[in-house]
Amino acid sequence: MKRLAALVLGLLLAACAQMPETSVGREATESRDNPRARIHTELAALYYARGQHAIALQEVDIALAADANYAPAHNVLGLVHAELREDAKAEASFRRAIALQRNYSEAHNNYGWFLCQRGRIDAAVQQFEAALANPLYASPERALTNAGLCSLQKGDLAAAESYLERALRRSPNQPLALVALADVHARQGRLIQARNLLKQAASQAELNARGLWLGVRVERQLGDHVSESSYATQLERRFPDSEEAYWLRMGLYDRTGSAL
Repeated sequence: MKRLAALVLGLLLAACAQMPETSVGREATESRDNPRARIHTELAALYYARGQHAIALQEVDIALAADANYAPAHNVLGLVHAELREDAKAEASFRRAIALQRNYSEAHNNYGWFLCQRGRIDAAVQQFEAALANPLYASPERALTNAGLCSLQKGDLAAAESYLERALRRSPNQPLALVALADVHARQGRLIQARNLLKQAASQAELNARGLWLGVRVERQLGDHVSESSYATQLERRFPDSEEAYWLRMGLYDRTGSAL
């Protein structure tokens, strides 16, 4: 069972760009642990991470048949429905998970991310704060990063900066938080700080299209055409079909795109 949980967590860390959590959090299972429900919930998480949503739903059904009130199963069910754009079902599942376990931080974080993706920013931040209020939350940097991204999406740079700096104090080399904070600094005109954060992020993992596009725009404003060209070449080579690559080809350097 421990090997299965470790495999699920490892795949999730590799597969989830941001920032849903499907690990079965300690605070959600200390009071009740049905082994059959837990194993099939972990399997559902594994299939969700692989994009095999139909099988994930089957595994959740087995878990809930074993224990209809197993909060982690409702949490994973919410993630699957959200991915399938079945929003009413997703919201009902997240709410059910939280109703069953009020301090279930992973469910609060996932529900917040769902709300943020749907443009319900203030409600999303409330869920991230609820996740952070639990002293047993094992990965608060995730909720902090999500809150930062959500605040950036809203255009609240001060709140975004605060959340992201807190996330990086807890986990200093998170590429996602580093790129997001670089975006905040770039929007504030602090280009050298943005450049340094992007370099730090790139030293941890390959930048995604958003990070590379930010690099193009930062170096262009700083007048470093060699670095600008390097970012642009990587963007065209690795993400030729992205909207960022299209903006590059069209010379639309004022486009910042979504923070999410």
